[in-house]
Amino acid sequence: MSNAIALTIAGSDSGGGAGIQADLKTFSAMGVYGASVITALTAQNTRGVQAIHDVPPPFIATQMDSVLSDLAVGAVKIGMLSQPGVIEAVAEGLIRHNARNIVLDPVMVATSGDRLLADEAIEALRRVLIPKAALITPNLPEAAALLGTTYAFSETEMARQASALLALGPAAVLIKGGHGNGPEAIDLLVTAAGPLRLASPRVLTQNTHGTGCTLSAAIAAGLAKGQSLETAVRHAKAYVSAAISASDRLQIGHGHGPVHHFYRWW
Repeated sequence: MSNAIALTIAGSDSGGGAGIQADLKTFSAMGVYGASVITALTAQNTRGVQAIHDVPPPFIATQMDSVLSDLAVGAVKIGMLSQPGVIEAVAEGLIRHNARNIVLDPVMVATSGDRLLADEAIEALRRVLIPKAALITPNLPEAAALLGTTYAFSETEMARQASALLALGPAAVLIKGGHGNGPEAIDLLVTAAGPLRLASPRVLTQNTHGTGCTLSAAIAAGLAKGQSLETAVRHAKAYVSAAISASDRLQIGHGHGPVHHFYRWW
């Protein structure tokens, strides 16, 4: 029996809480072998992003060719892609290798509020990458930015924005309500069949660094293992909720600390 393999294409977080580092931790916690393509280096910690160094698109393409020509990748999680040239290179690589089960987390703003995506990259994301995705996982600010509108403040508006994003071409949209208010964190999974409401208790903690990366990576891990999209999303949401609940057991940094990816073990 071969191991399930997932690939993350994302930026590196030097603080270890988000990006490539969070994705690889998540894959491991979910019992999936993780490979990586690094799209940017960040000087980053729990307090914010101090600098970003973009990886040249041709080298990103070479990394993708190296991994996808050798490893039997069952799912691809895509995170931080800060420039149009990077987005184009990733899209071309996915086509070249007929990649499947693509989970796109349209990372635009860090938990600290630092901007991670150039304005001109948003249109490239909409045009060349979103239509290739099995699932996109925007939070409320990201959904608004992709649509050029304001935040959704109700489930009705979330559903409307998710439907508008679905019209851009992905097979499914998971719009995340973690930035909302209320005792529950409400996510909506929207496909051509309609919306599915997913709720979990809202955890009061400042240690939420890397939650979006972790959720999308956990979904990709489930898809790599052959789970249906709904099952993968449900398992991923349960995993992230538990990792957030356990985050205060970690004492990492002086700002927004990471979730506890390995809460089951230590």
